[in-house]
Amino acid sequence: MNGTLLEVNDLKTYFHTDEGVVKAVDGVDIRIRDQETLAMVGESGCGKSVTALSILQLIASPGKIEAGEIIFKQENLLSKKAEELRRIRGNEISMIFQEPMSSLNPVYTIGDQIVEAIRLHQKLPGPQARRQAADMLRLVGIPDPEQRLREYPYQLSGGMRQRAMIAMALSCHPSLIIADEPTTALDVTIQAQILELIKKLKVELGAAVLMITHDLGVVAEMADNVAVLYAGKVVEYASVGEIFADPLHPYSKGLLESLPRLSDRRESSLEAIPGSIPDPLHLPRGCAFHPRCSFAIDVCRQREPLLSAPRAERRVRCWRYSPETAAGFAEGSPRAARDLRPPQEASVQATADSGGFLLEVEELRKHFPIHGGVLRRPIGAVRALDGVSFRMKTGETLGLVGESGCGKTTTGRCLLRLMEPSGGRVRFEGRDVFELKPGQLRALRRDMQIIFQDPFGSLNPRLTVGSLLAETFQIHGVAWNRDRVADLLELVGLQPDHARRYPHEFSGGQRQRIGIARAIALSPKLIVCDEPVSALDVSIQAQIINLLEELQQRLQLSYLFIAHDLSVVRHISDTVAVMYLGKIVEMAATEPLFSDPRHPYTKALLSAVPVPDPRSERRRLVLQGDVPSPSNPPSGCAFHTRCLHVMPVCRQVEPAFAELKAGHFAACHLHNPGRTAEVDHATH
Repeated sequence: MNGTLLEVNDLKTYFHTDEGVVKAVDGVDIRIRDQETLAMVGESGCGKSVTALSILQLIASPGKIEAGEIIFKQENLLSKKAEELRRIRGNEISMIFQEPMSSLNPVYTIGDQIVEAIRLHQKLPGPQARRQAADMLRLVGIPDPEQRLREYPYQLSGGMRQRAMIAMALSCHPSLIIADEPTTALDVTIQAQILELIKKLKVELGAAVLMITHDLGVVAEMADNVAVLYAGKVVEYASVGEIFADPLHPYSKGLLESLPRLSDRRESSLEAIPGSIPDPLHLPRGCAFHPRCSFAIDVCRQREPLLSAPRAERRVRCWRYSPETAAGFAEGSPRAARDLRPPQEASVQATADSGGFLLEVEELRKHFPIHGGVLRRPIGAVRALDGVSFRMKTGETLGLVGESGCGKTTTGRCLLRLMEPSGGRVRFEGRDVFELKPGQLRALRRDMQIIFQDPFGSLNPRLTVGSLLAETFQIHGVAWNRDRVADLLELVGLQPDHARRYPHEFSGGQRQRIGIARAIALSPKLIVCDEPVSALDVSIQAQIINLLEELQQRLQLSYLFIAHDLSVVRHISDTVAVMYLGKIVEMAATEPLFSDPRHPYTKALLSAVPVPDPRSERRRLVLQGDVPSPSNPPSGCAFHTRCLHVMPVCRQVEPAFAELKAGHFAACHLHNPGRTAEVDHATH
C-alpha cells in the first residue's frame, strides 16, 4: 500500500433482474498510486462505468455491491456510513461525467452549482465560495468567469460545459479524479483542449486520475498504466508502454488492431474482432472471450482462466500464459487484412477533367431566419451553409470533416431535401434536385439514401426489423418478400431470424447494421453517411467500416461520409473536404491532404488527433475558443479569430478558394504570394 491512493480488490457488483443476475463487475482488481493516471478500457458493457460508480457507491437499485474491498487512503469505503461517504464524494474523490448537459442542472446557473459543491464540502461563506468558483473557471480556461457564473448550462457550448463540469469536479481539490469518457462527445479540437487541461490540472493539483475511455489514442497520451476489462473482469493490466508495444491478451491485441490510424493507407480492410460482447445473463462457459478468440483451445471453452503474472508488474487472464496450458497453444499470428481495392489517387482535378459526375453541388446555401420582437419579425439569419461546392463520381467516397456547427450534417440533409436549401444548385445524374416535384423527389430518393448517426433514434421501436425493412420497399412500391428481407440482413452480417426482433433487442453495432440494410435496400447510388460510427466502440467501428467498404465495392455505391474522426476519414475516403463555418476551406485527394495540409484549420484538426503510440512526441496545435456564431460570423476570413498566423488582410478580406496545386484547393491568404511576407511580423 506504500504510495497507493486507491486499491480495489475482488470487486463484485451485480444487478438482480427478473430475468436473472447480471454480473456487471465480477472480481475487478485495480490499483492507483498517488498522481498516477490509470486508464480503464474495453467495449461498452464490459463494466468500466459500473466499476467507477461502485467506487463512489452510486449504484442504483437493482444493482448491489456484493463483495470486495475499495481501499482509499488506507480506509475501506464499503464500511463507511452514508454521511462519511458524502464527505468523501466530491471532496476527496470527484467525477467528470461523459455528458455534461445531462449532469448539470438546467434550472440553476453554473455559479450556483459550483458554489453549492464548495459550500457543502468546504463550509465556506457564500462570497468566498463564489470567488473560489470564479477562480476554478479561470483555472480551466473559461474567459470572463464572473459572467459565466451567471449563465445557465444551455448558454455554453459543449466544450465550455465540459470545462464547467471539470471546474466543479476540481473545486474542492480532490485527490482522485474519475473521468468517465470525458471527451467522447466532443470534436477533436475541443477534445485536445480538454486533454491538455486535464494533464495540466493533474500536475498543478497533484491529483490521480482514473480515465475511462474506449479511445486508445487518448490512452496512449494520458495513461501511466492500463486495465483492460472484458465481461466484468480485468483481462490484462500493464503499463501503457507495455500494452501498446506487446499486448498479451488476445482481446487487447484485437482492440489495438481494430484502430484506424492517421499513418494507415486505405488499401486493406481494418482488423476487426469478430462478434460482440456476450449477453451478461448468458456468459459462455470457460473464458468469456473464447467465442471471439482466434487462439482458443479446449481448455478455454471449459475453464475460466485466473489472473496470472507472466512478467513483473504485468497481469493477464489467459490460458496462453498459464504454465499448465501454455504449451498447448500454437504461436498464432494476427489475421491477415483482406485487400478490397487498389490504391486510388482520385483528386479533384482528375475528377473535373473526366466528366460524368454523379453529384454536382454548386454554391449551396442554407440560412435559418432569426425572429424577434412581439411581431416575430426577421432580425437576422444563421448562415449554416454559405456557398458549398463539390462534385462526386460513381463509386467515390468524399469525406466531410470539421467541428460541430460547421455545416456538415446540414449539407447532407440539404442534398436529400430533408431540409429545403436557401439557394444554390444540386444536380444528381444531371437532374436538378431542387426543381423536382414531390412525386419526382420520392422516386429520386430510391437512389439517394442516408445512414443516421443514432440508429436507435431513427428506427421505429414499435416495428420489428423485418417490418422496418419491408416498409422501405412498400413506400416506393417495390415488390418484396421474406426471402428478400432475409437476403438483405445476411448482406449486412445479420441472421435471417433477426427479422422477428425489435430494435431494442440489438447492440449498437447491430442497430447500425440495420440502418445500413435499410439504406441499401433499394440499391441506391449515393448514401449520405452522417457520423455512422462515432457512437461505436473501436472494434464494432472497424466491423462497420469494413462492411461499408465491402458494400461499396459490391454495389458501386458512392458515399458522402460525414465524420469528426480523421483517422476513420483517412481510411475510407478518396477525397476530403474540410468545412469551417458553413464553407469548405480545403479540399484534396486524401493522401495529399493528410500528408501536406495547407489551411491552418486543417493542420490544427490533424494535430489534435490523439496518436495511439505512447512513444510519439509531436507538437500539438491547440485551437483556442469555439467556432464563432454563424449568425454573426467574423469579417474577412472566418477562421482568423482562432488562427495562429492571422494577418491584417485576414480580418478584412475573405480569401478565395483557389487551386494551390493540381487537385488541391484551399481558401487562405497565406498562400497568396503577395501576402506571404507579412506572416513573420503578423503572427501571434
